[in-house]
Order: sequence, then C-alpha cells, then structure tokens
Amino acid sequence: MADRGTISFDTLRGLTRRTIAPICPIGTNHSDLRTVRNCEGSMKLSAQTDYAVVMLAAAARHCGVSGRLNATLLADETGLPLPTVQKLVSRLSSAGLIESTRGTGGGFRLARPPAAISLADIVEAIEGPITLTSCVDKGRHDCCIEESCRVKPHWNAVNGAVRSTLAGVTLATLSTHPEPA
Repeated sequence: MADRGTISFDTLRGLTRRTIAPICPIGTNHSDLRTVRNCEGSMKLSAQTDYAVVMLAAAARHCGVSGRLNATLLADETGLPLPTVQKLVSRLSSAGLIESTRGTGGGFRLARPPAAISLADIVEAIEGPITLTSCVDKGRHDCCIEESCRVKPHWNAVNGAVRSTLAGVTLATLSTHPEPA
C-alpha cells in the first residue's frame, strides 16, 4: 500500500484477478482492469456508476472542495451528456458526496476533500449497498437453495472484503495520473 487510505493499482489488480477471474470465461486475461470491465459474464459497475466516478474525479481535479463547478462545464470536460451529468449531480447530492446550490453563482462542489471520498462511497451512492448476492439482503429470499446453502454464511465476509478494497481507493487517487510502472 502506498499510504493509509489508498491501495496500489497492483493490489487492486490482484484482488480483481482473485475475485472476478473465476467467473469469467476460461482463458480470459485479467492483467489489466480494462479487460475485467469488458469481460462478458463478469461483475461490473453500471454505466451510471462509472460516469459518477469520472465526474467526481474531474471535479476533484478541477476544484476540490474550494470552488464550484456547473453541470455544463463538467459535461464538456468529461464528454458525458449534459442530462446524464445533471441526473448524477442530483443523486450524488442526495448521497451527501457533493453540495449543490441553485441560481446565480450556484453550482456544486465536493462535500468532503477528495481523500475523504472513497470508491465505495461513490458505488454505494449510485448502486446501493455493495453485495455480490441477494441472499444476504434482509428480506430478500429468492434463492431456491437458501435453506441448505453452505456458502451463504461466507458472503458477508466476501462482501466486506470487496467493500473494504473499494473503500481503500480514494477520489484523490482516482483524480491523479497513475505513475508509470
């Protein structure tokens, strides 16, 4: 680990190979996270979550918590459609990751410093709680083998490990250019 609160790309790549590679087609190369994103049958974030990460990373580079951005400027900078940016600003504001002000001189800014916003915070703001299976959700019982499943007791630990890994990647890390290997 580089410093407390961040993880190295190699660590994240290693975790990705161990947790995602087993469900991808045999022979898929996961040496690069981009292949995980494109691997059919793999776990992946929704486009909305991906866009939220891109937006917040751009906001962190542009102004951090001191200045304000508007949706048009952010759409231009990221290449995302303006309606998508506006929708995500609303969701991220509701989740407490950005502060939004309407009217003259309005706009939005990060609610906390980039080092205090994690990838897990962003994923949960858009996707909801990080769970890999529905059997661990309270009130959801749509699995036909739930009563006899010997794996179910372990899913909370797996979910915790994934969430912990995502929590170890900060917006500050995501908003900087990676150092050459």
